[in-house]
Amino acid sequence: MGHAQYDPATQRRPVWNAGKTVGTKRPLTQKQIWAVRFFLDRECRLRDRALFDLAIDSKLRGCDLVKIKIGDLVSGADIRTRAIVTQQKTGRPVQFELTADVRASLLAWLERRGGSVQD
Repeated sequence: MGHAQYDPATQRRPVWNAGKTVGTKRPLTQKQIWAVRFFLDRECRLRDRALFDLAIDSKLRGCDLVKIKIGDLVSGADIRTRAIVTQQKTGRPVQFELTADVRASLLAWLERRGGSVQD
């Protein structure tokens, strides 16, 4: 079902995506990434900073980020240098490396939060 070609209401209506960017979006620049990190540090938002850093390093979707368990990232008292997470949408495992900045922000958040390996 479409719109009738003789309906006067539909002839003057603009296209729903007129003037909007369609398709994939541009990635964040280094300057934008550091601006977000600076803002999160200034506001003392440790959890958000840890999730943001983890998202940048892993390139995972948000739904996959929030489902990561502490046991996926921690072995003993240390944060792992590599982690493997299975994506929800594709079902494929994704392996990624955790840089020193990410490990530091994750460690700061986990020390404040506490919790067990199953959390």
